Amino acid sequence: MATTFFTTSSAAASHFFGTRIINPSKNSGRIQARFGFGGSKKKSPPPAPKKTVNLDRPVWFPGAEPPDWLDGTMIGDRGFDPFGFGKPAEYLQFDFDSLDQNLAKNVAGDVIGVSRFENPEVNPTPFQPYSEVFGLQRFRECELIHGRWAMLGVLGALAVEALTGVAWQDAGKVELVEGASYLGFSLPFSLTTLIWIEVIVIGYIEFQRNAELDVEKRLYPGGKFFDPLGLAKDPDEKERLQLAEIKHARLAMVAFLIFGIQAAVIGKGPISFVATFNK
Repeated sequence: MATTFFTTSSAAASHFFGTRIINPSKNSGRIQARFGFGGSKKKSPPPAPKKTVNLDRPVWFPGAEPPDWLDGTMIGDRGFDPFGFGKPAEYLQFDFDSLDQNLAKNVAGDVIGVSRFENPEVNPTPFQPYSEVFGLQRFRECELIHGRWAMLGVLGALAVEALTGVAWQDAGKVELVEGASYLGFSLPFSLTTLIWIEVIVIGYIEFQRNAELDVEKRLYPGGKFFDPLGLAKDPDEKERLQLAEIKHARLAMVAFLIFGIQAAVIGKGPISFVATFNK
């Protein structure tokens, strides 16, 4: 059976995770197979679009040269992509293979041109809004959301240990023994009820967020719920706040990684670990 397939020609992460494959166009291969054009001569794919890179911008390491696909246009872009995960993938479209049992020779399909580069558009699907898994826009969304959770996690870990003396990794044990509580105060819910509340509320919020197709609103919804003080109305102030947030998010992710290593290796929370230096 004749097939149409796509392959990557410049995907730095493909050797880690395999070749990226997407659904072919329904009509392109069939038209060429039926009318016989685009078969024998290979067409040279058009060159990839080049971006102007500002070499004077801040980078993640002194003297580091940022890759071409990180041109400094994104907030907080410091040119950090040592493994090339965010490199735009160039997809090549191939013609049909000649798999006709009546032919004396079946010729493999030729390249009929570049199909596309990364598509930053968001699809109205609740669980997989981005068609390109390795796209820069998806990476930025994941980085920002994970960073926000990490900031909440770091603050929660420090607060619970400072006020109760229980390390964050042991807080669940207290819940199982003494019942649902927060900062030493009992809650009128069982632990199972709290889990169901979290699953329903967070699930609804994520479903609504993925229903938003505007890239900017997905990351920075604003409005009376997310910017009640109107701090981001001025464009310059908004850009400053976005830069501060992504910096704090990255720092929080590193901090919580350290918290996890501390808990796994020495079994202490961050405050008790720092207190050991005074002994």
